[in-house]
Amino acid sequence: MREPERFSIDIPQSDLDDLADRLDRTRWPDELPDAGWSYGVNRDYLRELVRYWRTDYDWRAHEARLNAHPQFITEIDGQTIHFLHVRSPEPDATPLVLTHGWPSTVHDFLDIIGPLTDPRAHGGDPADAFHVVAPSVPGFAFSGPTRERGWGVNRVARAWDELMRGLGYSRYGAQGGDFGSMVSPELGRVAPDRVLGVHVNALANASTPTSGTDLEWLDEEERRRAREQEMWWYEHSGYATQMSTRPQTLAYALNDSPVGQLAWNLEWFVDWDPTQSRQTPIDRDAILTNVTIFWLTGTAGSAARLYREAGAEGWGERPPSSPVPTAVANFLGDRAIRGLAELSNSITRWTEFDRGGHFASLQAPDLLVADIREFFRSVRDR
Repeated sequence: MREPERFSIDIPQSDLDDLADRLDRTRWPDELPDAGWSYGVNRDYLRELVRYWRTDYDWRAHEARLNAHPQFITEIDGQTIHFLHVRSPEPDATPLVLTHGWPSTVHDFLDIIGPLTDPRAHGGDPADAFHVVAPSVPGFAFSGPTRERGWGVNRVARAWDELMRGLGYSRYGAQGGDFGSMVSPELGRVAPDRVLGVHVNALANASTPTSGTDLEWLDEEERRRAREQEMWWYEHSGYATQMSTRPQTLAYALNDSPVGQLAWNLEWFVDWDPTQSRQTPIDRDAILTNVTIFWLTGTAGSAARLYREAGAEGWGERPPSSPVPTAVANFLGDRAIRGLAELSNSITRWTEFDRGGHFASLQAPDLLVADIREFFRSVRDR
């Protein structure tokens, strides 16, 4: 690991002017009458969001908010790694590495960093404090594009362990959602003696069986849910199939059209059809900040490669069991099944929430923080 250097985001105004110009010149496709969301992102919904992006959204405000947190750049295993490193004022705070998923960035964590690092200032117990490290996944945002093959879940986990050791943290916890829910448990397999515990939300690989034998470990209700979710995933997995097989073809479109990039990312952020969703809506500034970061860093295509790299590692196969205590927070709309999760994790805590959603740090930050705190109270002395 190279000695970290301080980093600050400072996007040239010419890049913002170019984005505005491209938004003004969007070439809109047709749409079937009354199609709604049944064929993909609804055009009227997207037009209104693009109008707001062009006329009202303030990138500089969100740039300043990100820059209010200490940021660094280093190099690990030949790859640039950008990360936030926010130390707690509490000297005995527990180190915690947070891993985002797709199509997210470290921006998703801004509402939880304060309560995690300084609970005393947020009405909590100072004993629950964390030193927070939040890296940008290789290929994403300010970590820049990956430069070679192989940056899948295992390699990211090994880089995170190197990062935490390089920052002087010999023992630490791990938390993540979506792809972060795969990287964080992998950390427990890579460094079981250093990882105190793993907390995940939006657990990505425990909603459908990976083989016929998986079902044998489930009770009748879990088998029913697993079969239902296989059908759901079949209908909604087109984006993942494309990115895990032909990401470069997609990259040309994502890197050339900001509206195309927004539409590609939007289905997850709005839960496929916002008119039918019970999940907590995500603030449109949060959606647009993530998309703007991908656009300004030119990393939408390289972020998509993560799916291809994870597939080459065996994504979709059941990973070996981790010995590290693991907590799962299942928010409204999440589909993890405990019986499947237990096949590859040492589950010691399982919580179901009736609000929030797939992006819990944006949709229910209070519940996520509380669950993280409570879990790590039980493993700090391990």
